[in-house]
Amino acid sequence: MGAIVVNDLMYSHPGGDLLFSEVSFRVPAGRCAGIVGANGAGKTTLLRILAGELAADSGSAALDGESLYMPQDLGASASTIRELMLRTAPQHLRAAGQRLLAAEQALAGDDASAGIVLGEAVGQWSDYGGYELEGQWDAACRRVLGLGLSDVGDRPQETLSGGERKRLVLDLLFASTADILLLDEPDNFLDIRGKRWFEERVAQSRKTILLISHDREVLTGSCDLIVTLEGRGCWVHGGSYSDYAQARDHRQRLLGARLAHWREEERRLHELVKTFKERARYSSDWAKRADAAETRWKRFVSEGPPEAPAVDRKIRPRLRGGESARRAVVLEHLGLPALVQPFSDEIHLGERVGLIGPNGTGKTHLMRLLGGEPVAHEGSFRLGNRVTPGLFTQHSMRADWEGKVVDEVRPLAGTREGAMGALARYGLQDAANRDCQTLSGGQRARLEILCLELRGHNLLLLDEPTDNLDVASAEALEEALESFEGTVVAVSHDRSFLRKLDRFLMLEAGGSVRPIPDAERALEAMMGPAPSHVA
Repeated sequence: MGAIVVNDLMYSHPGGDLLFSEVSFRVPAGRCAGIVGANGAGKTTLLRILAGELAADSGSAALDGESLYMPQDLGASASTIRELMLRTAPQHLRAAGQRLLAAEQALAGDDASAGIVLGEAVGQWSDYGGYELEGQWDAACRRVLGLGLSDVGDRPQETLSGGERKRLVLDLLFASTADILLLDEPDNFLDIRGKRWFEERVAQSRKTILLISHDREVLTGSCDLIVTLEGRGCWVHGGSYSDYAQARDHRQRLLGARLAHWREEERRLHELVKTFKERARYSSDWAKRADAAETRWKRFVSEGPPEAPAVDRKIRPRLRGGESARRAVVLEHLGLPALVQPFSDEIHLGERVGLIGPNGTGKTHLMRLLGGEPVAHEGSFRLGNRVTPGLFTQHSMRADWEGKVVDEVRPLAGTREGAMGALARYGLQDAANRDCQTLSGGQRARLEILCLELRGHNLLLLDEPTDNLDVASAEALEEALESFEGTVVAVSHDRSFLRKLDRFLMLEAGGSVRPIPDAERALEAMMGPAPSHVA
């Protein structure tokens, strides 16, 4: 029980554009596979098809056992913590739970017939094992939040941090009886301790797991199979992500060699046809040979060439920056009430400084303050002469993005042609005439980086810049930052990204700020033991 078998899946957008085709792979029972591919390749759509939320145009998918699905937009349709947990239940229990909630709401609204409906809903919830499920919810709440279901169940789910929501739902999924887990970006919003916790749960689990992640170390630490959506369909690397890059390079070279051989053979057969036809002009003995050669050539061409190497879709940032005062940022007894105790520091031109620490310690508030937003604080900070800060927001959902993508970029690029060229470097040319609010998380992240580039900021304030970028785009951003002539302050839980930074300020859970001089010591500090109720 637990295997996932996918055969020749094809899916097109409702508008008709093909998203992917010829997708076939198998995940054996008990294995953990990661789905990777460029933003927009169809990773989330594939997972939704396997979860039964979308229908494929053709092909088949078989999941051998009970499966549970955690969507990327976790909690989007839940108002309370109880409803958030109900979202993780099997379909029959979820439907019964939703009927029970609706009946309770109707009774609260003085519906005369609600009592009878509620009684029926309670009976069905009980028959399906709903109260046993609530016992599991209570245990998960105590493990993750330190409080029972009766204490937190009716609280708005927005009172939990993103990391707490992820930890709570993941804890339930791993403790469930499901054979298969389908997880869409389960590590987003988790801090480094949370990511380590997730990797350990995967290692301990006997479930079959198929997940999407953009974090290279999560993929390395969790997955023993990598399914790549690219080219004609997909291909599977039967090992860890640690040697995935070498495997992909080898595959690209093989595909290139096969395609080159096919083209050489096609040219040879075509030249043979021409030669035989020329000879047939002077001797009828060559006519049959020419016809046979032409038939062979046409059959060869009709079968089509082998798969071509995938076209790399890396973004191509041109982050330039510029000169500024040597002291780019000066912090003097700067603190955030109830979050960060006053501390002092100087960030110099050219430094790459990481703000790290558990979720909820004030990192995003501090970045917003440095970016010029009104955030309550004590003490002071100042930017050096000629320092222009540019803030990359954590969720890339800017309130000022109301129009079409190209209209946001055109004033910065000067002309529509310049805007389209810039969008092409970030793989956004096909989205140029779409509303910004319809972009995927990865597309919004790329658009925001592009806008920072075109504005020419020399102090980049990056709040979780790689969360929604595919791996290739994250690596391209890291390469661009290496040659960036300016200063970088970044918040990140991406261990690969953090290793590219120079030094760190760790915001502790108690509010103190501790300087750490290098990445390895910073990661050691972040990956220490965490209480089980901390997300």
